[in-house]
Amino acid sequence: MTVALAHSVTGPGPGAPTIALLGSLGSDRSMWGPQLRALSADFNVLAVDLRGHGESPVPAGPYTISDLGGDVLALLDTMQLPAVHLVGLSLGGAVAQWIAAHAPTRVHTLTLLCTSAKFGEPQGWLDRAAAVRSAGTGSIADAVVGRWYTSELADRDPDLIMGSLAMVDATADEGYAACCEALSGWDGRADLARIAAPTLVIAGEQDPSTTPADLGYIAEGIANSTLYVLDPAAHLASVEQAGRVTSLIAAHAAGPAQRTESYQAGMRVRRSVLGDAHVDRAIAGTTEFTEPFQDFITRTAWGDIWSRPGLDHHTRRLLTLAILTAVGNEDELDMHIRAALRDGMVPAELVEVFLHTAVYAGVPNSNRAFALGKNALAEGVGSTGTVGGDAASADTEEQSGP
Repeated sequence: MTVALAHSVTGPGPGAPTIALLGSLGSDRSMWGPQLRALSADFNVLAVDLRGHGESPVPAGPYTISDLGGDVLALLDTMQLPAVHLVGLSLGGAVAQWIAAHAPTRVHTLTLLCTSAKFGEPQGWLDRAAAVRSAGTGSIADAVVGRWYTSELADRDPDLIMGSLAMVDATADEGYAACCEALSGWDGRADLARIAAPTLVIAGEQDPSTTPADLGYIAEGIANSTLYVLDPAAHLASVEQAGRVTSLIAAHAAGPAQRTESYQAGMRVRRSVLGDAHVDRAIAGTTEFTEPFQDFITRTAWGDIWSRPGLDHHTRRLLTLAILTAVGNEDELDMHIRAALRDGMVPAELVEVFLHTAVYAGVPNSNRAFALGKNALAEGVGSTGTVGGDAASADTEEQSGP
């Protein structure tokens, strides 16, 4: 049975994407304090207390990772969130892995920090659960917090250490012990290949609990993943490297939306400059091998550069013609001559570009540019609105770019 998790939401409100933060064993949602303000500028940030932690209910244990994951999914249902950008650290990372593998449609992107697909041998966790039930979380707080931060950070920030000790001590004994039992039974290694969400994996170089090798194993097991190892950082890298972690999470969560926006903007410009017929042929000729380059030039050349407001498209056409003439790129030059004529550029402007380029880049290249322009005009490009020989250059654009 699921429990209603305590949580908080900060951010712009309706319409903004949601980042959900799942924390470490022995923490509450305040552990994400360094991330909340920065991320909530562009995202709705959902910070969650896992069952047995913070202000969430503490049912009798033992728990399983699937129990904790089911609680989170129930919370998303209650909040009417079909999918989120899911972030988990340590225990929260195990829960996030389970959700990404078993409820993949609920995860836009996945970020895993200082976690593991299997946390050592079960007996160690069962022993810790027994110790906590016997003597309370305060009895292990020093050992736990000693693994959270590097000694250098601990020495220079005693207030941080005192606050962290208090957070562990405030964690319910049964909640902590039952989550230890959940980790004792957790082995997500076989499920890593089932995770399809774009995944960011972050390790702390000095983390003694979940080492860079543990995070590397996760990154190798998830097909669409990227690994970062932060130095210095121990188990709570989100605190020790707060700025770096926050920027990585934000960029990872924003990436798909930004990529789509840049691609769509680039495609609009590409079509306006080169014409629908040409772009349609280039797209139709795209293969699995050439698709990454087509995506790249659409987003970067057309979406980023041609879309900048500093120069109008006519000026960019003139620059492009001059540069292609100067470097002797005949295939691209022929394509852009035809596109320029089709868009209404008068032949006299081509003459001036090629003459100017002859002075500064050499007569032979400009001689070839005049020949290409002469051929395009002879075929009626521009005066009739047809593309003429553009069919021959459709394949070359796919190979050589913008």
